[in-house]
Amino acid sequence: MDLGIFAKTFSGRSLGEALDAVAGSGIRSIQFNMSLTGGPSLPDEITAGTAGDVQGAVAARELKMAAVSGTYNMAHPDPDQRALGGARLATLIEAAPALGTRVVTLCTGSRDPEDMWRSHPDNTTAEAWRDSIEQIGQALAVAERHGVILAFEPEYNNVVADATAARRLLDEMGSDSLRVVIDAANLILPGELHRQTATLKQAFELLGASLVLAHAKDVRPDGSIVPAGQGGLDYRLYVQLLVEAGYDGPLVMHGLPESDVPTASEYLRGYISEAPAR
Repeated sequence: MDLGIFAKTFSGRSLGEALDAVAGSGIRSIQFNMSLTGGPSLPDEITAGTAGDVQGAVAARELKMAAVSGTYNMAHPDPDQRALGGARLATLIEAAPALGTRVVTLCTGSRDPEDMWRSHPDNTTAEAWRDSIEQIGQALAVAERHGVILAFEPEYNNVVADATAARRLLDEMGSDSLRVVIDAANLILPGELHRQTATLKQAFELLGASLVLAHAKDVRPDGSIVPAGQGGLDYRLYVQLLVEAGYDGPLVMHGLPESDVPTASEYLRGYISEAPAR
C-alpha cells in the first residue's frame, strides 16, 4: 500500500504545474480529473492528442494514475440530465486506457437536483434505484468493451448508501468490471462515529473482495468531513482491514486543501508504515 491523492487538490494551475506539485509532495499515485486539462470533469470529447498529453505528463513525473474521476448524478430526477452524463461518461471510459488508467470512478447519485452528494428523501425509492442501476448498466456495457473497471463508492448521501446496498448492486449487476471504492468516512452516519468499528468491519466483510481503490479523509462526531488526522476515524483499524482484504493499491487523500497535504500525508504514512503484513 502507498499514498495517493486527488490531483485536483493542486488545481488553479496548468496540468504540468499541478502534477509537479503532486510529485513535489512525495506522492506517487493520483486519482486524475479531466478538469486539470482546462475543461469540465466530463468533457464531450477527449481527443487522442489530449489523452496522449495527459499520459505523457503523468509518466514524465514518474507518477501512476490509479483512477480517473467519472462522477455525475446517476440518480438525477431529470432523465435528460442522466442521459447527458451517461454520454459523457462513455467518452471518458473509452479514453481511460489512453489517459493511463483502466479504473473510472462513479457516483451512484442522489435525487437532489443540485448536488449529487447531498441526501434526499427519495434516494431510498425503487425509482431512484432503477434509474441509477440503468445508468450503471449502460456504462458497464462500454467498460466491458474497453477493458475498463468502473468503481462506485457507497456513501450515506447517495442511492447506494451503505455496504449492504453496495453488495446488492454488485450482485444485481454480476459484472467483473464493476468494483468498489471504499471510503471509511463516507460510511459513518453523523452521530454514529462511536459505532465505526462495527460499521467498518461489516463493510469489509461484504465488500473486501471487490475493492479496487481506497480513499482517505476524516470525519468528526457531528458528521463534518475534515482532512485525515483531524477527525475521529480509526485509521489503525481502517488500514488493518485494507491489509486483511488484500488491498495493495494507494490510499488516496481528498477533501482537503493543499495547505493540509503535508500534515495529512505524514499522518497517513505513519499508519501505512506500521500496517501488519497480510
